[in-house]
Amino acid sequence: MQGTDLLRLVELKQFSSGEKLVITVTLAHSWIYTDVKNYPAAPKEIVDMACKCCEAGASIVHIHTPKGKAKEIVDSIREKCDIIIQLGMSSDPIDKRKELFDSRPDMLSVILNHHDECFSEVEVNQLHSRKELEEYCKIFRETGIKPEFENWHYGSVWNLNHLIKKNLLEKPYYQTLFFGWPGGTWSPPIPEEFFHRIRYLPEGSVYAVSIMGSEQSVIVPLSIAVGGHVRVGTEDYPFLSETVPAKSNVEIVQKTVKLSREIGREVADPSEARKILGI
Repeated sequence: MQGTDLLRLVELKQFSSGEKLVITVTLAHSWIYTDVKNYPAAPKEIVDMACKCCEAGASIVHIHTPKGKAKEIVDSIREKCDIIIQLGMSSDPIDKRKELFDSRPDMLSVILNHHDECFSEVEVNQLHSRKELEEYCKIFRETGIKPEFENWHYGSVWNLNHLIKKNLLEKPYYQTLFFGWPGGTWSPPIPEEFFHRIRYLPEGSVYAVSIMGSEQSVIVPLSIAVGGHVRVGTEDYPFLSETVPAKSNVEIVQKTVKLSREIGREVADPSEARKILGI
């Protein structure tokens, strides 16, 4: 990012909420850049990387746990650090996620619309009904798990408002806004789309952005500057620049922390992030 662009973002701080930045790091492999192998795979590697990223400045870790290993990973992370544990994958139907509920993470990812994604080696098509979303809300109330809602387009907001009107949710409504992920739920990773999307968020929303691709270098600092939060990591974009893969998620987190401080916004630790997210 050029210096003049960074100065323009600093000017946009007038719109900022004043909150510290919550950084989510996602540790999974890239769905597009499949030849880049800079992510943890084994349970111990996942646990170690989560805690190293916490030390680097991330306050949430988004994890796709290997089958049968969710509770082991959640418990092991909690023994070593206080990072907020957020489990995926939201593409799975609710009846396939009992193991994740039973592992009692701090947060669980739930998509607010159908999955329609097209990656290098796989396509994902999975229906998610409003009935399923309502069932999720009941489980969240019973377990105390905080939902992380995936917001992919304006239909996502409609479904979120549906749940709010049914009094199934409590503020704040934490959402990750996805840009540039290929498939039928794609939306352009450009500033115009970013501002248009946040315009329609319900009152009481807290949001982060996820960008799959090099456009992350535009949308991430924009979200930081105007008071949003960010999700970065090897699943979203495993590079430090277009030609330089990160050695690990730690480098990606460190880069994001540095950028945020250059813009003039401090980074939240896990305790501060829990207050911001209502956990």
